Amino acid sequence: MIILVIILILVIAGLGIALYMQLKAAKNHQEEEDQLLKDYQTRVNELEKLLKDYRDLEQNFDSVGQGYEQALLAFDKMEEERQTMTNVKEKLETQVNDLMGAKSRLEQAMMQKKDLIQQSAEAIKAKLDYAMPGAQQIAQQANNILNVNDVEMETAIEADDNCQVTEIIQQAILETGIDKVDYFQFKNQISEEAQYMMLFTNKAMATRVLVNLLDNAMKFTTSGTVNLITKSDGNTVEFTVEDMGTGIPAEDAEKIFEPFTKLNSYFDGAGCGLTVARSIARRLNGDVKLDTLCALGSRFIFTLPV
Repeated sequence: MIILVIILILVIAGLGIALYMQLKAAKNHQEEEDQLLKDYQTRVNELEKLLKDYRDLEQNFDSVGQGYEQALLAFDKMEEERQTMTNVKEKLETQVNDLMGAKSRLEQAMMQKKDLIQQSAEAIKAKLDYAMPGAQQIAQQANNILNVNDVEMETAIEADDNCQVTEIIQQAILETGIDKVDYFQFKNQISEEAQYMMLFTNKAMATRVLVNLLDNAMKFTTSGTVNLITKSDGNTVEFTVEDMGTGIPAEDAEKIFEPFTKLNSYFDGAGCGLTVARSIARRLNGDVKLDTLCALGSRFIFTLPV
């Protein structure tokens, strides 16, 4: 009986141990399944993230592709515009070169005409017999032509004459006939220093300056005196032309030297005599100025280097 109980206890114990082992194995198996399921879910999440990243990358790639295509189109347009601009630039350069060539030819033709006019006018003056009636009027017209012809000239004048100061004075008086005018008195005064002084200059051009100044004095003086005063300090010769004419306001002291400027339209002339006088004087390294301190009439000062 006791043996039977012992056997029964052993059987029950074995069954308990077997049930425990089964439960433990089942638990381990469940834990493994849960872990596998968890790992699977992790892998699924990772795959979904990779898929999302791939889609984002694909979308970015599409955007980049579109941007690249737009950039290519923009580049092609820029290249087309650049080529158009290059063609326009080349066309403009050709036109400019053609215009420059035409301008150069025109300037050469104008210079040739100016030279011809100057030579003709100078030839007329050279052939004049100033003792004949009307010679001074012809000389004056020739000088007017020369003034208009020379009004915009800026080139330096070659000094190739060695002459006395008195030669310039005498020629200017001869051409203007100012010493024969009967409605005012002309006085020619020259200092001892300038009496026998030699000048290395362009005699004809220097004479034209003095002629223009004397003509201006004759034009605006109706009575009184016109003085030509010549002196030298050893370095320069100074020709001063004083008149008792209408005078020039100080505010117009520079305006009168502008081309084709006439303060009084009632007098003849093109209004360029003083312009050319100053231009020639400066191209001879001298100058012509208006003395604004002159109380009566006008006083012009023409200087030349010795």
